[in-house]
Amino acid sequence: MAICRAAPVPGLFPISTSLLGAAYVAAGRVAEGLPLLEQAVEQAASSRLMYGQSLWTSLLAEGYLRAGRVDEANTRALEAVEFARTHKEQGYQASALRLLGEIHAHRDPSAVEPAETYYHQALALAEELGMRPLVAHCHLGLGKLYQRTGTREQAQEHLSTATAMYREMDMQFWLAQAGAEMRGLE
Repeated sequence: MAICRAAPVPGLFPISTSLLGAAYVAAGRVAEGLPLLEQAVEQAASSRLMYGQSLWTSLLAEGYLRAGRVDEANTRALEAVEFARTHKEQGYQASALRLLGEIHAHRDPSAVEPAETYYHQALALAEELGMRPLVAHCHLGLGKLYQRTGTREQAQEHLSTATAMYREMDMQFWLAQAGAEMRGLE
């Protein structure tokens, strides 16, 4: 980050800072990651760097979700979808739609319908783009959502699909996550 701050290329700072922030958040170090993610989004906006803005904003939304700041996560995820649509970044759009599904799945039970809708939109776009890991993540999200709402048959279908896909792609961490959800159905 020190090199990126000193470099005369304004686009480097948001990239390195947001990726480091996202890594901290994924590792459970949310308090360290969130300020970096916020700085990355602010820096990109102030330098009018539009490429990747949907990714940086989506990563910030994910950080807010992990911090329990669901309303802020939702706002930022909606911004990420809009940035992605505006700049024709369909892969980032699909990821942000999945994140919106995740955000709504964390809300009270009345948010099941929007969560389901966002997951299905993300799933359709990810399938169209051939983004297999994201397809598997959408199935996992839907499986968890249906498990929570007691829709056992649909939960089993989506969790089985996610498990098979993670196994085929040798995504061991995610395979373990899906397996744990499958055991929850027993």
